Amino acid sequence: MTDTSAAPARMRAVRQETAGGPEVLKLVETDRPEPLPGEILVRVRAAGVNPTDWKTRERGSFYTGDTVPFTLGFDVSGVVEAIGDGVTLYAPGDEVYGMPRFPHPAGAYAEYVTAPARHFAPKPRGIDHVQAAALPLAALTAWQALVDTADVREGQRVLIHAAAGGVGHLAVQIAKARGAYVIGTASAAKHDFLRGLGADELIDYREQDFAEVVHDVDTVLEAISGDYPTRSLRTLRPGGILVSLLPLADDVREEARERGVRATRMMVEPDLAGLRALTELVETGRLRTEIAAALPLADAAKAHELGETGRTSGKIVLTVGD
Repeated sequence: MTDTSAAPARMRAVRQETAGGPEVLKLVETDRPEPLPGEILVRVRAAGVNPTDWKTRERGSFYTGDTVPFTLGFDVSGVVEAIGDGVTLYAPGDEVYGMPRFPHPAGAYAEYVTAPARHFAPKPRGIDHVQAAALPLAALTAWQALVDTADVREGQRVLIHAAAGGVGHLAVQIAKARGAYVIGTASAAKHDFLRGLGADELIDYREQDFAEVVHDVDTVLEAISGDYPTRSLRTLRPGGILVSLLPLADDVREEARERGVRATRMMVEPDLAGLRALTELVETGRLRTEIAAALPLADAAKAHELGETGRTSGKIVLTVGD
């Protein structure tokens, strides 16, 4: 293991001792972690903020049983400070980004994190840490849904709900990079933004029922729930697939079978190959993140308040250190 003595023994982190609203997020001083074999110690430069962050803040982790106290944060961009025994991918000084340990909180709202080396990839060239920290969870979600699960290909039709959101605006670009015809649902005020990302057709969900105007779709990416999954099934051509980022009711799956389409629920997972594919898209100019706001680590509660309004386009990021 490389020497960690140059790094401070203590660090700042945003800790919560109880579940609750944004006010439970407190900036504290705590011990800096040490990398175990196979892990790296990363000095965090920026941490992405995602809906799963405030959901976890409110109730603890629904999927893993992690309970307070803990430090939130799943998205990390930073610099390798030290490597654990057996790590060969990185050396101190390397810039990396990733979504380590998901669905367990990685503790990214902090000055340092440790995690398995292969939960990270080299940070894309040409973007800063704020832009990189906005990518991993949202972009891997879109990649794993559209590419790994739905196998979107050139000429196919893809419907993306909440297209201006953190996952949605990246999904639009990934689908376009695959050669798809992209239809998005979003409020009218966000249509110009989405056209700039390459969306071919846009539906103002406040004025139109997408299920009445969209047809013969190969893939639907759904992250709203309610009656959206059932209505979305009506837009699919035979053999098409609905990929939901939220749990699906049994009656939705049954209706999908009756219609001759598929309905599946997908949860993102750490993915070195996926990160490398995303890096290639970024470095070739086919994928960019929209930063809704960049706030200092001490303003984590404000970042959550902003995110929970549901009115932002793109991603919110916390900046850490220099």
